[in-house]
Amino acid sequence: MEAVGNGRREAALGGLAVLPDELLCAVVDLLEPTDIGRLACVSSVMYILCNEEPLWMSKYLSVGGHLEYKGSWKKTTLSRLNLCSENSENEQKARHFDGFNSLYLYRRWYRCFTTLSSYSFDTGHVERKDDLSLDQFRSQYDGNCPVVLGKLVETWPARTKWTMQQLVHDYGDVTFRISQRSPQKIIMKLKDYVSYMELQHDEDPLYIFDDKFGESTPALLEDYRVPHLFQDLFDVLDYEQRPAFRWLIIGPERSGASWHVDPGLTSAWNTLLCGRKRWALYPPGRVPGGVTVHVSDEDGDVDIDTPTSLQWWLDIYPHLAEHEKPLECTQLPGETIYVPSGWWHCVLNLETTVAVTQNFVNQSNFEHVCLDMAPGHCHKGVCRAGLLAVPGKSIRDAENHPPGTMSRWNHSDMSRTEKRLKGSGPVRASNCVNQCSSFEFSDVHESLEDQVFSYDIGFLSQFLEKEKDHYTSVWSPTNPIGQREAREWLRRLWVLKPELRGLIWKGACLAINVDKWYACLEEISACHSLPPPSGDEKLPVGTGSNPVFIVSDNVIKIYAEGGLGYSAHGLGTELEFYELLRKVDSPLINHIPEIIASGFLVYEDGVYRTVPWDGKGMPDVLAKYYPLELSFANNCFPLGLWSKQQFGMDSSTDVSNKPIWPYMVTRKCRGGIFAHVRDTLSKTDLLNLASSLGVQMRNIHLLPLPCVESLPESEDNNVKNSVPREWKQEISTLDRRKNNIKKHLANWGGTVPTVLIEKAEDYLPPDMTSLIKFVKDVDGEPVYTSPSWIHSDIMDDNILTERTPKMGSFTDAKSTGDRELEENAIHIIDFSDLTIGDPLFDLIPLHLDVFRGDIDLLREYLRSYQLPFLRGMSNADISKSVQNSKFSKASYRAMCYCILHDDNVLAAIFGMWKELRTATSWEDVEHLVWDELNRYQQSPPTLST
Repeated sequence: MEAVGNGRREAALGGLAVLPDELLCAVVDLLEPTDIGRLACVSSVMYILCNEEPLWMSKYLSVGGHLEYKGSWKKTTLSRLNLCSENSENEQKARHFDGFNSLYLYRRWYRCFTTLSSYSFDTGHVERKDDLSLDQFRSQYDGNCPVVLGKLVETWPARTKWTMQQLVHDYGDVTFRISQRSPQKIIMKLKDYVSYMELQHDEDPLYIFDDKFGESTPALLEDYRVPHLFQDLFDVLDYEQRPAFRWLIIGPERSGASWHVDPGLTSAWNTLLCGRKRWALYPPGRVPGGVTVHVSDEDGDVDIDTPTSLQWWLDIYPHLAEHEKPLECTQLPGETIYVPSGWWHCVLNLETTVAVTQNFVNQSNFEHVCLDMAPGHCHKGVCRAGLLAVPGKSIRDAENHPPGTMSRWNHSDMSRTEKRLKGSGPVRASNCVNQCSSFEFSDVHESLEDQVFSYDIGFLSQFLEKEKDHYTSVWSPTNPIGQREAREWLRRLWVLKPELRGLIWKGACLAINVDKWYACLEEISACHSLPPPSGDEKLPVGTGSNPVFIVSDNVIKIYAEGGLGYSAHGLGTELEFYELLRKVDSPLINHIPEIIASGFLVYEDGVYRTVPWDGKGMPDVLAKYYPLELSFANNCFPLGLWSKQQFGMDSSTDVSNKPIWPYMVTRKCRGGIFAHVRDTLSKTDLLNLASSLGVQMRNIHLLPLPCVESLPESEDNNVKNSVPREWKQEISTLDRRKNNIKKHLANWGGTVPTVLIEKAEDYLPPDMTSLIKFVKDVDGEPVYTSPSWIHSDIMDDNILTERTPKMGSFTDAKSTGDRELEENAIHIIDFSDLTIGDPLFDLIPLHLDVFRGDIDLLREYLRSYQLPFLRGMSNADISKSVQNSKFSKASYRAMCYCILHDDNVLAAIFGMWKELRTATSWEDVEHLVWDELNRYQQSPPTLST
């Protein structure tokens, strides 16, 4: 909308004058800064649009990094990009033009310069209570409604110490994280941030929102304590395992948190130390006007489009009918507000504020948190958007969008894989012509026609997608905790909180389908005359992708990962591997679990039954449910290694919901999981463990591959015919990842520096066979290395140490010279991911996870390993080529495998070697992390057998 007499606009924009100013600003924001500078010279109106401060703020935030505000966002951005000198005085006086008016720019300018002093204190609609007991809190408010609590933090040192003046005095040079809707991380020194607060006139000011303040300034943790009303069941996890849960919040007037539901449906408390905050809250399922919830039906990823907090209060709130307005209150210093699980809330700072907040899980929201962990999108949409997420239950969108504001929040381009649920009016749903969502619920057994939304867990859980297996299906990337950590969390709660087992069981059924896997466990135990599981043994152990139970001295593993085809090959290959160990009398047999039983578990007509199988021959029950076309049906192990290799190259999609699961029962190995006892071991103990690992990994890598008459031709036309067939699956996988390497690395969510993502393709070899193929010095014929058995998952939770310091240290072995005693110190478990390939693959998890980058442990491992990394039919030729080929350098190959790895191993690299976060080349990363391998490779050991 343009004002009357806006003649300059049409003359300055020509044909572009038909576009609204908002759209023109959005287009300009897509340009690079240098192009914006050129566009500013085109006309007077373009000059105005190209010099808007919000534009240059957006440009800076897209770059990120350490921020030093220089009085204007244009100057700050140009300085950050080295497009102007530090002391440049070339900034010309701003030009002004008559005859141009823009309502859009005026509203934005108003939001930048408005003051909020007119918001006088009022009691609002949120109850205020002093001296609330724990019983009163649980019975009246916990999980029910918000409450403002006074006199809860009177004894905190922070009440007097957390003033801006004192914080700058004590922590002015400390760097804090800045919250802003930007994909890049922004950090500032506190003194620089305070300077920014005093100078800025932003419509959405930056504010400190730092979840790591306890690490950078541990003294701040001593200034407050968690109020006694708020227990947190995440406390049973180690700090590095638990999701982000506490934040220091500092922000100026006009800043604040836009509409959101707290992550993972946790509850929260927020204590204000200075300043005033205005709060608005809606109950669960009641999407605020102007807000759109995006839920991906591919992975359940939840994203929320919302105006800024200030924009909502100024543009949306005044148009709401009285019955459509949220609960409101003004929070004063010393007050704590409690926000229950699932409640929408929006916060506006009325003046400069300092606060601390924590999210938590307790008995009232535990099941909701577990429900939100479960894979799928239906239940996530309903938990946040209520019955808006159900077809036919949407509410007229215009009811909460007054005239003049609707167009900004209306989305007509709903994608195929994303459902957008918009703010609505009353809580009760009704049919209407403006359909806002298109969820499909195939497993909701009762009609919702006459139902009203309820945040009751029984109501919400009916929207779970029953066809998804919660244990193995991909979880949403926006879940606050990963699958491995969630399983560990539930297990620890089961052990440490026996008084809550009834509640924990209900949550575990929602999050990981534990009731289904426990029923499987009971049938397997009964079939093989194992002791029935005790109360302590009802939940899976470990953090792996397959359910594993320990019953008495037995370990029962149910193969569920990857679907029936993948899991059947996993069991078949593992059984073949064990048979091969016995056949060649490998010493490794003493360092792995003993197999007691194996087979398939079938669910038919509501009953579980077991079918024993030793890996030999093709069981009829498998053919019934999964008629595999096997290339090795006549082999002794038809689902063994070579069939698994062929299956891995098959492009067909496996089906995961077949009612049949492979299983294996083994004898429990002595000792504790290394991940659990690591911190109790001395450096000498760790060195001896590394030495033992070197011996056992040598035993794995020396094991001969199974005999096979012939391998079928690869169906992958992208892999050269000259590549040996045993390598084709690996080369095919590496090629596929290399061809999509930028997206592959970007999927790790900011783990890898942008400059390295751009250089990855040039760093990797143009032909992946270069990593396994070398050239003879004499006749130029290619020489291929031989693949080895690869464990693929040598992590600290797959290694058992047979001794702990109380039982006798590893040091005993060194002092007595008893080599056998030293070798018996470890057991290696979980061979379900067995494959073949380059032995360096196994070294990646060893060095990064087990050794945690400790170069001394790596050296000790290599000292015992005593095998060349490159082996083949002509070891002499391969050894010569190592000296002349870049691709044969062990450090280069290891780095390539890290870049192309299916797991985010690069997060471990950039987490342990923090100096690499500013690296500008992959060669720098390679040198620091893997250079020790070259020193070992330059003096190749004699191949031992």
